[in-house]
Amino acid sequence: MPDGSITATTNPRDASIKALSVEGVSHAYGQRKALNDVSFHVPQGSFTALLGPNGAGKSTLFSLITRLFNVRHGTIRILGHDLTREPGEALRRLGVVFQARTLDLDLSISQNLVYHAALHGISRKPAKARIAEILASSELSNRLREKARNLSGGQLRSIEIVRAFMHRPRLILLDEPTVGLDIRSRAAILSEVRRLVREEGVSVLWATHLIDEIGDSDRVVVLHHGQVLAEGFVPEIVATEGAKTIGDAFTRLTGIRTRPPGPQEAAA
Repeated sequence: MPDGSITATTNPRDASIKALSVEGVSHAYGQRKALNDVSFHVPQGSFTALLGPNGAGKSTLFSLITRLFNVRHGTIRILGHDLTREPGEALRRLGVVFQARTLDLDLSISQNLVYHAALHGISRKPAKARIAEILASSELSNRLREKARNLSGGQLRSIEIVRAFMHRPRLILLDEPTVGLDIRSRAAILSEVRRLVREEGVSVLWATHLIDEIGDSDRVVVLHHGQVLAEGFVPEIVATEGAKTIGDAFTRLTGIRTRPPGPQEAAA
C-alpha cells in the first residue's frame, strides 16, 4: 500500500474448491444484455485479472457476485457456497472494494473501520485489535483519529482495502481500484495486493481496463460486450492468439487498441 502493508490470516482450505465459480451467468437491463452466458473461475490463492473496456460488463458482474443484483440466470459460488442458496455463507467469505469511494469522509479512519466491522458482527474491542494488526507497519496507524477527508486519494483507497480485510475474507473483489490515482499509488496498491496473494493465500479478482496492470504470471479473464473471450494465464492467451504481448492479444480478441495511462493516471 502507499503507506504500509496489510496482513491477513491464512486458513486451511481445499484447493480443489474454487475461490469463485461463475457458471452460465446472464443479466439484462430491459432489452439490453449486459452479460451473456458468462463462465469462468478464480482458483484459491490466485491473482486473476478481469480485463475489459468500460461497458464490458465488469461492474454488472461484481453487482451479481455481491448480491446487489439477484442472479436470475446461471450460478455463482464463493468457496463452494451457492450465492443464491447460501448467501450468508458465501458473502461472509467475501471482501469488496468498489470503484466508487465509499468511506464516510466526516468520520475518522478508526470510526469507518469499526463501523464496517460491526456490520460483520465484530464488536469494538476485537475490531480495534484487528485494525492495529492490519496497520501495524503503516504510517496510517498514527492517523486513526483523523477524518477520512484529510487523506490523499491513494490513502483513501488503502483504507478501503484495509476495510475489505477486517472480517478475514478468503476472496477479495476489487473493481477498478486504481482509477484516478497517480502512478506511484497505483503501483504500490497493485504490489501490495499481489503480495497478499503470494504470501497469505488470499484470492483476488481485480477488474481493470488497463493493460499495464496485468503481470506475466497473472490469470486473465477477457470480458467484452458481456462475453468471456479468453481465460487463462497470460502466456497461454498470448500463445493462443499468436500475439507477442497480452496487449496485442487483447487487441486481437476485442479489436480495441490498448493505450497508456491517461495524464491523471500517469502523473507522478
